[in-house]
Amino acid sequence: MNLLYLVAVKLYAFAIVIASLFNKKAAQWVSGRKNWKSKIASALKPGEKRLLFHCASFGEFEQGKPVLEALKNHYPQHKIVLTFFSPSGYENKKNDPLADYVFYLPVDGPFNSKNFIELIQPEMAFFVKYDFWHYYIKTFKDKKIPVYFVSSIFRPTQIFFQWYGKFFDKMLRRVTHFFVQNQGSLELLYKNSIPQVTVTGDTRFDRVFEASQNRKPLAEIETFKGKHKLFVAGSTWDADEQLVAALIPDLESDYKIIVVPHEIKEVKISKLKSLLGTDAIRFSEWDKKQTFARILIIDNMGMLSAIYQYADLVYIGGGFGKGIHNILEAAVYGTPIIFGPKYKKFREADELVHWKGAFSINNERGLRDKVFELIHEPGRIDKIKEINTRYINNNKGATDLIINYLKMNP
Repeated sequence: MNLLYLVAVKLYAFAIVIASLFNKKAAQWVSGRKNWKSKIASALKPGEKRLLFHCASFGEFEQGKPVLEALKNHYPQHKIVLTFFSPSGYENKKNDPLADYVFYLPVDGPFNSKNFIELIQPEMAFFVKYDFWHYYIKTFKDKKIPVYFVSSIFRPTQIFFQWYGKFFDKMLRRVTHFFVQNQGSLELLYKNSIPQVTVTGDTRFDRVFEASQNRKPLAEIETFKGKHKLFVAGSTWDADEQLVAALIPDLESDYKIIVVPHEIKEVKISKLKSLLGTDAIRFSEWDKKQTFARILIIDNMGMLSAIYQYADLVYIGGGFGKGIHNILEAAVYGTPIIFGPKYKKFREADELVHWKGAFSINNERGLRDKVFELIHEPGRIDKIKEINTRYINNNKGATDLIINYLKMNP
């Protein structure tokens, strides 16, 4: 099985090399790993104590950031080595001040893992959520370096728990400790005789709560909103935008609309502007004097989470595709949230639907009916704000539990 795994990993890497000929992200993936030994050896300073913190991509970094901040405070004498598997993480965070060093994680293999770990010489390693690599985990175990997985979540359908997944099951057994999101994950690991687990919750709650407490005002959005109410459609795809476009003519005139597409490409933005009509204007072309504009299209990256602080209603995209995007960034402000039908894989969405702080719709009429229901039912939005705020408050605190465990188990 080792051989099959190694062949699969090498084939995956080879496929990315081929894709790099015509795909920018694949090219970054390849170029970022060239001469990795010499790059790392020349960057590191001798005599340092180090911690390794690994994230698959940018999303996992955001999820694990509260833990990274806490580790930096709790282990001030240690240097933080931050690694990424994908360019979305590395390219965005290669200069992040939280880390002392930022590298791509070399492709998994018996020699790469051994050489990388011997170069870094971490006293502990932390992996966020899922990124399981056989040879890295084995090498950590062989070298008696503790390796922890943060905000993991497990389901019975995963390969670890299948009759044909014994090879992958061994990875779990070599991990020093799992900090999991829910009781179901703990019970599943226990059932499979993997006892090194603690339920701490999801560190994303800590992340969004921290961000909300340190939020910065957006003067342009404040001016655009004025004394109106604001409907925000975030991380939208084509199917979502069709629904939002159909809703807008029927939406009360005291509502302004902001649409933040998931992809920021010129062709995409032009198409969206055409769909939304003459009332729509791009953020990059908007002037504060244009207070008549009703619809604002955000055509840059990085504003969405801060925009949610001004929203009175939020629609989250992705629910008519592979699955909804981040809803916690909006929920932390108590805002009522609406999304499409593909949300069941996301614990927070499932729970907020249960508590009636978020709502799933299946079509254009469903969106219109739900929006009108929320707007016109007296006290409904205020009640939802209480539900969502309480939900965030009840679920934050994972980071403190993780650090307390490390303090008690040095």
